[in-house]
Formats: sequence, structure tokens, C-alpha cells
Amino acid sequence: MLFAGVSGDQYPLHVDAEYARGTRFGQRAAHGMLSASLLSTVNGLLLQKPGGIYVEQTLHFRKPVFLGDTLTASAEVVELIPERRRFRARTQVVNQRGDVVVEGIAVLQKDER
Repeated sequence: MLFAGVSGDQYPLHVDAEYARGTRFGQRAAHGMLSASLLSTVNGLLLQKPGGIYVEQTLHFRKPVFLGDTLTASAEVVELIPERRRFRARTQVVNQRGDVVVEGIAVLQKDER
């Protein structure tokens, strides 16, 4: 509900239990972008200090996330682009059952220092 308030996304699947019961999910589902936002943290850890900037992120939402799920985000560097001080990382978020719920590719750019 806090994410709905901050983002303004009040779609009933996320905030209305009665509505959500009538959907294919049968219950409220978390906002996809809430799950995807975990990738920002893990990609920031890849940048380390002195840091850099998140340039791009593709997202594929594979499975719904429900209230009470435990999520783990990870990123793996798969390509270095030294002439631009960038790298590409394979990113994913998995739930407590090991199901991939979000996956994609990130592009990050390191600071000059």
C-alpha cells in the first residue's frame, strides 16, 4: 500500500483484495515495479565507489509476486564496454521458491575516477 501511495499506482489488483480475488491470480499481487526496484540496489552494489550511473534496464515480468513473498535480487556482469566505461549485467529477481519473477539486462556506467 505504501508503494501505491508513493507511485500513485492504485490499480485494483494491487490494492483491492475483493477485486483481486476475481482475477486469474486470485489474490492481491505486488506492483511489478516494486519487485523490479530491487534491481537498483543490486546494480548499485556492482558500481561500488566512486560509483557511476544506471543507464538502462530491460524488464520481463515472468511471475506474479504476492504479499508475504520473499524476494532476492541478483546481477551478473556479462559484458564490459571499456571505451564507454560501461558494462552490461544480467539481472533477476527470484522468490522464496526459486521462481524467477523479474529478469532483464542492465547497462551501467562507471564514474571516470
